[in-house]
Amino acid sequence: MLRSLFFSPRIRRVAVPSSPLGPTLAMDNNNRSRTTDSSVQTNPRIQKLQQIVKTDASAGWEESWKQGVTPWDLGRPTPVILHLHHSGSLPMGRVLVPGCGTGYDVVAMACPGRYVVGLDISEEAIKKAKQMSSSLPNADNFTFIEANFFSWRPTDLFDLIFDYTFFCAILPEMRLAWAQQIQNFLKPDGELVTLMFPMDDHAGGPPFKVSIEDYEEVLHPMGFKAVSIVDNELAIEARKGREKLGRWKRGVGHSSL
Repeated sequence: MLRSLFFSPRIRRVAVPSSPLGPTLAMDNNNRSRTTDSSVQTNPRIQKLQQIVKTDASAGWEESWKQGVTPWDLGRPTPVILHLHHSGSLPMGRVLVPGCGTGYDVVAMACPGRYVVGLDISEEAIKKAKQMSSSLPNADNFTFIEANFFSWRPTDLFDLIFDYTFFCAILPEMRLAWAQQIQNFLKPDGELVTLMFPMDDHAGGPPFKVSIEDYEEVLHPMGFKAVSIVDNELAIEARKGREKLGRWKRGVGHSSL
């Protein structure tokens, strides 16, 4: 059953805390929120992104970062991640954020007891992430790595993986391989948090449309079951009604490096 906000009864409806990245990003967020992903089919920045990726699928993401065509980038941490972090609802330990981009969510979750790895295939994205975060007070609690998620091999397993705007960016035929890597990277008792977006019925991509069934189709064979799937009530205005927060766990099974 879908329940309001999050699955844990100890999480109350509270105001989202201010960004640990400072007021500059917060001031820019209002403008970004109105223009980010308002409609996949009519947003000119998304159409430009699709043209870039279609022209050169292998180097398209790097080119999109160089041209500043990053319509998925909120310019600050994802509000629901801030909420989960500040309410103590995320596990400690090692965390992976695939497709981390500028790394706002990486920085937001990083703290003593939680070490966060931001992974992105784009050299330019990782460069921007490092420039943004190198002087922050929690810099010892996170790192950024330029690598392909589908061929990367971490040295240690993770307690938590957070996916947002990554599952929807890859070709649908790559989703089973995505789930296999999630299984390989997580500890047997680890947790996967998916912010499912965009949940609509547009054609083409990226971003490609997603549904709960799309996630279940590839995660169930890997032994994952949803602990909770709820509407994301903290979604930015332009994405309201098109996001759900999923939390997934699995039984003890195979994990490999």
